[in-house]
Amino acid sequence: MIGAPRRRGPVVTRDYSLTGPSAEAAKVAGLATAEWYRTPVERKRMKELMQRRDGPAIRDTVIWLGGLVVLGTIGVLTWCSWVSVVVFLAYGVLYGSAGDSRWHEAGHGTAFKTRWMNDVVYQIACFTMMRNPTVWRWSHARHHTDTIIVGRDPEIITPRPPKLGRVALNVVGLTDVVLALRAMARYLVGRLTADELDFIPASEVPKVRRVAWIWLALYAVVAAAVVATGSIVPLLLVGLPRLYGAWHMVMCGVIQHLALAEDVTDHRLNTRTCYMNPVSRFVYWNMNYHVEHHMYPLVPFHRLPELHAEIAADCPPPSRGILPALREIVPVLFAQRHDPATFIDRRPLLPLPGSN
Repeated sequence: MIGAPRRRGPVVTRDYSLTGPSAEAAKVAGLATAEWYRTPVERKRMKELMQRRDGPAIRDTVIWLGGLVVLGTIGVLTWCSWVSVVVFLAYGVLYGSAGDSRWHEAGHGTAFKTRWMNDVVYQIACFTMMRNPTVWRWSHARHHTDTIIVGRDPEIITPRPPKLGRVALNVVGLTDVVLALRAMARYLVGRLTADELDFIPASEVPKVRRVAWIWLALYAVVAAAVVATGSIVPLLLVGLPRLYGAWHMVMCGVIQHLALAEDVTDHRLNTRTCYMNPVSRFVYWNMNYHVEHHMYPLVPFHRLPELHAEIAADCPPPSRGILPALREIVPVLFAQRHDPATFIDRRPLLPLPGSN
């Protein structure tokens, strides 16, 4: 186990909303929009690492979208055979998991050098992941500004004590999809929650509503295709893969921050880097280098391994794989059901000043 679970303060159930007492407490404590620790990297080297290129993202996007076309075609042609089952399972991972990392990187505007390429991939990935592009652009900006700050970060996967049932249901996308459909229903009439309005400017609401209506029209076309063909296949191509293909996204997503510290301004304490196999790294688009990404979010995905090499000596050791990371996380989540103050304290793993 990397680090060890340790108690931190009294056992309390906190308010994780963005408009409750925790939000005000974060501001009073100076945690909102705070200055975060960054491992120093020589200026010239950082400029090199931040250079954007179209080539790597074009290559991977051709593989991603081309894979969807090829697998979808094979799945349709072999429908009702065991071949189609295997093909649609692979299709689902590209749709419902690889779409997540493409949404993420294109949303940062760093995947491609050319802006419109980022925008196109972002819109496609937002649709596959059922994330309104305007809402989630602002949500993710707040996540990076106030990472795992209770009352500020809208993307904390689960509060403490953790809602393990919801996390488990999300392995097949049920939690996210139900919430996304409810949100889309609200967006159709331009209604946002108080939490959403805390990080989304009111001027952006018309964009939120417009996309919701476009998506409704697209889903109506899929539904019409199901009726016209008398087959579920159109839903297996658009919509359902967000459910049955979400498992890889969830597996990687829980590794990012779960079981680590809350309310700190050092990504080495609340974010986890994890070594992964080449297939998972392609699906996840190198987001397994997550400490590196949060410290320097303008570094493109294809340069994150190099950034990792630059700052590794100043960071806790990475998890040695997906399973070791999950073995570290799961016991802590179960412990947090009874003691929400339990977390993995990584401070003893940090290098002493001047040691590197």
